[in-house]
Amino acid sequence: MIQHFINARLIDPENQTDETGSLTIENGVITARDAEAPEGADIIDAGGKCLAPGLVDWGVKIGEPGERHKESFRSAGLAAAAGGVTTVIARPDTLPPIDAPESLEFAARRAADAPVNIRHMASLTRGRAGREMVEMGFLLDGGAVAFTDGVRVVGDTRLLSRCMTYARGLKALIIGHPQEPGLSQGAVATSGKFASLYGLSAVSPQAEVMGLDRDLGLVRMTGCRWHADQITVAGSLPVLRRAKEEGLDVTAGVSIHHLTLNEYDIGGYRSFFRFTPPLRSEDDRLAMIEAVGEGLIDVIASFHTPQDEESKRLPFAEAAPGAVGLQTLLPAAMRLYHQGGLSLPQLWRAMSLNPAKRLGLDAGRLSVGAPADLVLFDPDAPFILDRFKLLSKSKNTPFDGARMEGKVLGTWVAGTRVFGEAA
Repeated sequence: MIQHFINARLIDPENQTDETGSLTIENGVITARDAEAPEGADIIDAGGKCLAPGLVDWGVKIGEPGERHKESFRSAGLAAAAGGVTTVIARPDTLPPIDAPESLEFAARRAADAPVNIRHMASLTRGRAGREMVEMGFLLDGGAVAFTDGVRVVGDTRLLSRCMTYARGLKALIIGHPQEPGLSQGAVATSGKFASLYGLSAVSPQAEVMGLDRDLGLVRMTGCRWHADQITVAGSLPVLRRAKEEGLDVTAGVSIHHLTLNEYDIGGYRSFFRFTPPLRSEDDRLAMIEAVGEGLIDVIASFHTPQDEESKRLPFAEAAPGAVGLQTLLPAAMRLYHQGGLSLPQLWRAMSLNPAKRLGLDAGRLSVGAPADLVLFDPDAPFILDRFKLLSKSKNTPFDGARMEGKVLGTWVAGTRVFGEAA
C-alpha cells in the first residue's frame, strides 16, 4: 500500500528544518519527499499539523517479568503508540533482572505483543548486584542494545573498569547513572533551604558531579563507549563538555521531568513528584534546557517508571520514585517549545534522532529510505491531563490535572497506523 501525506509540517531533526511539504511511504519505508502523489496512493491530509519521526524513548521500565500488575508489554505498547513513541528502549531492572540470554529471550518474546518496536537493554552485572559481570557477548548476540544496572551504581571501581574494558572489545555501549552512592543513599530531595524547610533527607548536587567525574575517568582509562542516563545539575556540564572536547566516546541524557519541573514542585509532599535523581533547582533546570539546545546533552527521555497506588500513596520519603511518561513525553516537551527554550527540530533531535543513532537503530529520520515510523501531532492543541485516561496500567504522573498542549493525532510503525482514527 502507498500512502501520501500532504499539507504536513515536516519536522526534520536530521536537517534541523521545520517546513511544509509532503511525504510518500510504501511498504513501510519513506520513498519520497515533496513529490507528486503516486497513482492509487491513499492520500492523508495532515491539515497543516506536524509530521515527525516517531519518538525513540530510551529507558522505559516494563513490569515483565515480576511486576506485570504495574505494566505489561501490551499496555506499555498501547501507551507508547498513543504518545507518539514508535520505539521503546526497555530497561533491565525487572524482577528478576534481564541479566542472561534466557531472560532476554523471554522479554523479546513477550514484547511481540506490543504494537510498537521494543528493544532491550541488559544488566551490566548479574542480578544488578555489582559483584559479577554478565555475559556481554551472549547478550549482544541475543539482541541487547546496551548494558546498565540502572540507578544502582557499581561501587566496585575495579569491576566497573573490567566491564568497560570488555565492552570496548565488543564495541558495546555502557550506560551509567552518575551519582556518588554514599552521599545519595536515602536522599529524596536536593539539598538547600527548601529541603531543610520540609525536613526531607537531601543530597548535594555535587554527588552527581563526583559520580560523573569517576565514571569519565574510567572511560578515559578504558576507551569504552559510554552514556550518562541522566545529567540534572549545572555543575556536571563543564565535566561533560571537557570529556567531549577530549574526544571521549560519551553521550548524555536527561529526563523530561527534570526539564519541565523543579524542586518546588514537591511542595505539599506530593509523592508523584518523587524522582531519582530528585528534582533540582530552577537554575539547574534552565541549564539543562540550554545544554540540550546546544547539543551538549544528547537525549531527552521519559524514564517511564510505573508504580501502583500502594507504592505511591505513602509519606513522601517512603514512596517509590518515578512516574509514567510514555504518553506525557510529547506534551511535556511542548512546554519547552512554547516557552521558547527549544525548537521542534531541536526537540526531535534529542527525542528521536540522537537516541536512535547512539543505539545503532534505523529510526529518527524523515529521509528517503528510512522506516515509516511517524507521529502526526498538533503542538498547540490544549487539554487538561486526566491520569485515569492514560493507557498505562499505572497512573502515577506528576502532570495529573495540569493544563498541557500537544496532542498526538496519529502514530505509524513501519507504515501501519497503530494509533489514531484508522488504527
